[in-house]
Amino acid sequence: MKKFYVGIDLGAESGRGIIGEFDGSKVYLKEIHRFPTYNSIILNHRFWDVLSIFEEIKKILSIAKNHGEISGIGITTWGVDCSFIGQNDLLLSNPFHYRDERTSGIMEEVFQIIPKDRIFKETGIQFMPLNTLFQLYATKKEYPYILENCKYLLFMPDLFNFFLTGEKFCEYTITTTSQMYNSLASGQNKAPRGNWCYGLLQDLGINTDFFPQVISPGTLIGNITKKLQEELNLPSIPVFSVCCHDTASAVVGTPAKEEKWAYLSSGTWSLLGVEIENPIINEKTLEYNFTNEGGFGGSIRFLKNIMGLWILQECKRELDKTGKNYTYEELVEIAKNASPFYSFIDVNSSDFLYPGNMIEKIKNYCKKTGQKVPEDVPQIIRVIFESLAMEYRYVIEKIEEIIGYDIETLHIVGGGSKNYLLSQFTSSSTKKIVITGLSEATSVGNILVQALARREVKDISQIREIIRNSFPLIVYRPEDIDKWDENFEKYLRLKEFHYGL
Repeated sequence: MKKFYVGIDLGAESGRGIIGEFDGSKVYLKEIHRFPTYNSIILNHRFWDVLSIFEEIKKILSIAKNHGEISGIGITTWGVDCSFIGQNDLLLSNPFHYRDERTSGIMEEVFQIIPKDRIFKETGIQFMPLNTLFQLYATKKEYPYILENCKYLLFMPDLFNFFLTGEKFCEYTITTTSQMYNSLASGQNKAPRGNWCYGLLQDLGINTDFFPQVISPGTLIGNITKKLQEELNLPSIPVFSVCCHDTASAVVGTPAKEEKWAYLSSGTWSLLGVEIENPIINEKTLEYNFTNEGGFGGSIRFLKNIMGLWILQECKRELDKTGKNYTYEELVEIAKNASPFYSFIDVNSSDFLYPGNMIEKIKNYCKKTGQKVPEDVPQIIRVIFESLAMEYRYVIEKIEEIIGYDIETLHIVGGGSKNYLLSQFTSSSTKKIVITGLSEATSVGNILVQALARREVKDISQIREIIRNSFPLIVYRPEDIDKWDENFEKYLRLKEFHYGL
């Protein structure tokens, strides 16, 4: 009977189940189920519907068993969001969605209690109001009884691993996104490095008794529960902690072999950075608002969170409401013939953080910054793509300044890597060789870390060699450099005008 691993990749927009067969030199992927990652607005707040999502996970396993023998299960999700487990393993609330507006203005309240630079020195994490630290403080203000009755805090992949196995752990890479973990501190138990920021949390009046043990990627969490085996007619199947943050798995799944390379995990968020041995925590990284998140084997993903294709997704959602049902591929094609360098948006502006009519938000932003206002759909979409490409260059230049060497190659992975127009714009804007072709980097990273846990793979170098053997890659080279350089200066002036950078 054929044996394979199940990779469950839960993104902010959709989730999917992937089966991955590994023959010792190549990995073969097959998507078996896709679904929306359900969330709902209930009265004043936005929540994840985790019970509906878990039913979809069950569906993945039910479909997978018909394809052969399941050797392991691994789950990846977005970062920062968490759940609260009470006495007798009861889920106390549907988890809040990171785009819930309860955290608007909350960072400034926290800085009145703990200085910003202290938080950064302890965590090395980029400041965003959606970070778990600020979510917890907002929960403490509005719903203190949730924290008072919490026995375990679990991040999203940890919650689904708990639903599968009954075991309660936090995985290292997802934990480091929270801004509540110090990767410079002495290690604890099986964690590759670091510890919870107990003092920081206590100074905010947050109980620290509910933080579980942190475990490394590649750790066996346990087998699926007897109840689940009976319900789904499954045998006992091991569940592994992979790199449970989807970007961490995508970085593992990046087919890099160069010495001076960077990655761009392109999806709802664009996460652009480099893989390094130790965190970089200094005044410059604080000023530029970079982040030091955990990676495989105790490595650090030094990166910047950029708003990403969320802006495009929201535009598409607005167009769908009016009956203009474009596919993403169609939006790319119509943008190709729109006027170049018409106007720009700063994709990281708070104007674009929360849901709403994104088309109108883009028009209003261009108007208030004194630019031409894009009126038709092709022009709006091109403005998004060119602005993202300009922001990628801006971030890469800051990374090069901090790390002290020039990046030669940028690997774009994730769903956004299928956008050939944005990939070409990125190459031209950054003046780097851009390599794409691995849209399922998160899933392949997930599956091969499971194989490593079962000792079918020896290390991350072999993982990346396997990936290069398994998937065709596409190379982009810079074009029209002079035009991109000229307009990059305009983009910088826009950022300076709007934010005083």
